[in-house]
Amino acid sequence: MPEPVLQLAHSPDPDDLFMWWPLGTRDVEPDIDTEGLRFAPFPEDIQALNRRAIEKHDLDVTAISIHAYPHVKDHYRLSACAGSFGEGYGPLLVGRAGEEDDRRLLARICDGDAAVAIPGEHTTAFLVLRLMLNADIRFVRMPFSEVPLAVAEGRVSAGLLIHDAQLTYLQLGLRALVDLGRWWTGETGLPLPLGGNVVRRDLDARLGPGASARIGRVLARAIAFAIEHWEEGLRRIVPMAGGLDRATLERYLRMYVNERTVDAGREGRRAIELLLARASAAGLAPPPGSVDLLPGLTGTAGAEPGPR
Repeated sequence: MPEPVLQLAHSPDPDDLFMWWPLGTRDVEPDIDTEGLRFAPFPEDIQALNRRAIEKHDLDVTAISIHAYPHVKDHYRLSACAGSFGEGYGPLLVGRAGEEDDRRLLARICDGDAAVAIPGEHTTAFLVLRLMLNADIRFVRMPFSEVPLAVAEGRVSAGLLIHDAQLTYLQLGLRALVDLGRWWTGETGLPLPLGGNVVRRDLDARLGPGASARIGRVLARAIAFAIEHWEEGLRRIVPMAGGLDRATLERYLRMYVNERTVDAGREGRRAIELLLARASAAGLAPPPGSVDLLPGLTGTAGAEPGPR
């Protein structure tokens, strides 16, 4: 009987590419024990993945923004691994350098006089910006990779940067107005949960009892293997890293691929629950209910990660 091949959709940013290379592809053998499963990873813009999970929920395993979880929880479980957490850092709200001062620009954004380029309504970055400013924001939606240039060219007054643009924006003559991860940690003392990985709830019915647990273990095993084989992972993804120099690429990876990526831990779970509770209370997301974490290598969802 042929091995089942599971679709694994992920963002095209370097940390997702780094996490999943040990899984192989349809045509490339995996570097780890996949317990009889095969994966077909493919990249897609995160807002497109959010919308697909919400509207079609047809992918077996997919990255989503944590903001999107309450919209998809009836069809998907959130895995304890593969989460992106900002540890006192995170998405940036940026403007052009040398123009109006920060307070005036932020006031215009809050008043709706200045448009903000965002990478999608369901991104966690946009959710946290709205929570921080407590205002309706006039926005222009575009793929995350286009946001920095839109600000630099003056097509919008400000932009919300995610992924590696958090490290490269200065090259375009931009300045940071707000670091949303720093704001969140200052408010809560917790890391900012940005992205997650979800697994369809019907996989045990489709593939047999225990399939979901196997998937959770294999995904966590892939991330742990990638961390243990850091140099090999760097070598593999440099050609796909969008021209990032090695030093910037490694800095970005160390920000978002670490022990908490292998297992969110109890602190990660608390952070997710608090963010979604605040979003619901502010009317920005449906009630999340209980956050259902699929266990990874430990067999216990939300176990504390090891030393960091």
